[in-house]
This record gives sequence, C-alpha cells and structure tokens, in this order.
Amino acid sequence: MARSGTREVTAHDIDPKKIMAEVADKDAGGTVVFIGTVRRRSEAGDVDAMEYQAYTKMAEKGLRRIEAEVREKWPVRRVSMVHREGLLKVGEVSVVVAVSSEHRAEAFEACRYAIDRIKTTLPIWKREKVRGKNRWVEGAPIKSA
Repeated sequence: MARSGTREVTAHDIDPKKIMAEVADKDAGGTVVFIGTVRRRSEAGDVDAMEYQAYTKMAEKGLRRIEAEVREKWPVRRVSMVHREGLLKVGEVSVVVAVSSEHRAEAFEACRYAIDRIKTTLPIWKREKVRGKNRWVEGAPIKSA
C-alpha cells in the first residue's frame, strides 16, 4: 500500500536518516533521497549563512499538491518532503526529498520532479548572508505558489 511520509516546513534540524526510514518499503526496489545543504560559495561570493522564510501553511499545502502530482505521474510507494526555515549555517541541511518505488527509474524521476517543483512553486524565499551583506536569491514568485 502506498503511504505518505512527512510533508512539512520546519524550524528544526532535518534528520535525513529519519526521512529515509519513512519511505522504506519492502515492495520498493529503489529509494532515492535528495539532500540539499547550504553551500559555502555562491555567485555573490563567500556565504556566511542562509535565511529561509516561508509562508508555512501555503508551503505545506504545496507539498501535499506536489506529492499528488508525483503519485499521478509515477507508481511510487512512499514520499517524504521536508524544508527548513530560519537561519542556517553553511553545511546544514535545508531540504530533504525521499521517494521509494518498485523500480529505480521511477524513484529517480519522481524525486527530481519533486525537488524541482519545490524550488519553483513553493512560497519559500532565501536570503544569503554574504560577507556582511544580505542578498535575496531569485526564486519562485508568490503567484505561482
């Protein structure tokens, strides 16, 4: 039976192992996990930190919509998606998407689709802290969320 895992925006640390455990399924031959982290450099220079701001209720509704889209397109077993909000240091986990499916190809495709939709449709904005300056990073407009 296909089941949902976590679909949330949180101010707490994300544990990728917990998310992977949520999508474990004895009928799945493939599990794909995407872990996004705050990187140390951007086109603007050396990153000190990244601040994520979210319209949480709308973002979580969007995560449920993305899961429904994934399930419409691929025969996935389980899906979990978690995104951080707040101030994150370089190296901290900002987003985890995990998908299990009977076959690896569907798991890869579904996971990539989900993270791409998160990045382009959810009302989550990020502001880089670069050498003492703040810079909003281009992302999805609120209209698309």
